[in-house]
Amino acid sequence: MDVSRTGGGKVVVNRVMSLDGFVAGPDDAMDWIFDFASPEEFEENAAATGAMLIGRRTYDVGARMKADEPDRTEYPFTGPMFVLTHRPPDPPDQAVTFLSGDIAEAVATARAAAGDKNLEILGSDVAAQCLRRGLVDELLVYVLPVLLGDGTRFLPPGLPRTGLEPLGSTRSGAVTGFRFRVRTEDTGV
Repeated sequence: MDVSRTGGGKVVVNRVMSLDGFVAGPDDAMDWIFDFASPEEFEENAAATGAMLIGRRTYDVGARMKADEPDRTEYPFTGPMFVLTHRPPDPPDQAVTFLSGDIAEAVATARAAAGDKNLEILGSDVAAQCLRRGLVDELLVYVLPVLLGDGTRFLPPGLPRTGLEPLGSTRSGAVTGFRFRVRTEDTGV
């Protein structure tokens, strides 16, 4: 049995991206997101999330944004956060658990903390690692009406073809959300 699949929740890659496929602009800029979306638009997803597994770069960008605007709430999530990294910060952030090693073990650890809720995956590299290993149940993508032209892509190049089953779409103001189930029979995993 795959230990990353225990519990009632799903493993969900959750991303906001520009129409041209970037999740962050040049210099990891993410402030453009709030030109189109408010934290309230993500409350339902945040409530369904029991834990997050993110990459170190995503963690660093979030920490920088928090330092620039300490009272701002970008995403209304309050559960445990796990950062997959080979370089834990010194001194460590006491509000975060830093993990290293195999992606499947990191997912299993974070899934256990999520309980019956979803494990949310953030970070292009971590999401790609999870997709390569067949650890993702769903993709939730919010597309914003902007072309950034450069930055961090939704996923890095080199992933194998992955089949997706559309589960639905929503529209709230300028934000269009798409939810897909990963079709593991189409991933080669």
